[in-house]
Amino acid sequence: MTLSMVNGSLFFMNDLFRRIANKISHWVGTPSAFALAILGIVVWAVCGPLFGFSDTWQLVINTSTTIITFLMVFLIQNTQNRDARAIHLKLDELIRATQGARNEMVDLEDMSDEALDEIHEEFKVSHEQMTQMLKDIVKQKEKREKA
Repeated sequence: MTLSMVNGSLFFMNDLFRRIANKISHWVGTPSAFALAILGIVVWAVCGPLFGFSDTWQLVINTSTTIITFLMVFLIQNTQNRDARAIHLKLDELIRATQGARNEMVDLEDMSDEALDEIHEEFKVSHEQMTQMLKDIVKQKEKREKA
């Protein structure tokens, strides 16, 4: 098997998984899916007396919800990763295209936690300075209006 065949089949699998994950994630977030889940729980609860509220009856709901939850974690994480990556790329493009923007903000998500903390502190200081400037402007305006 050649490398291009391996890469081609990996691309196909990744693309197939992406498409399936996006469709399922989108569908699961609909009111219809929620209603179906509620209906499933109601059917299970109604079957309780028929099965004498047995251990098997309880095991059915526990196993079903565990399996569904386990699989949904992967699907949701995949769509979240893709969304976050797309947002980062869009923001990077805005930073690159904006004159005066700091280019070191591009790929910020790859920085260490310490570097992110430093930048956060810079923004906090900047915010506090801007807030004070706005307060000063309002005070000056009020003084002019009284005079």
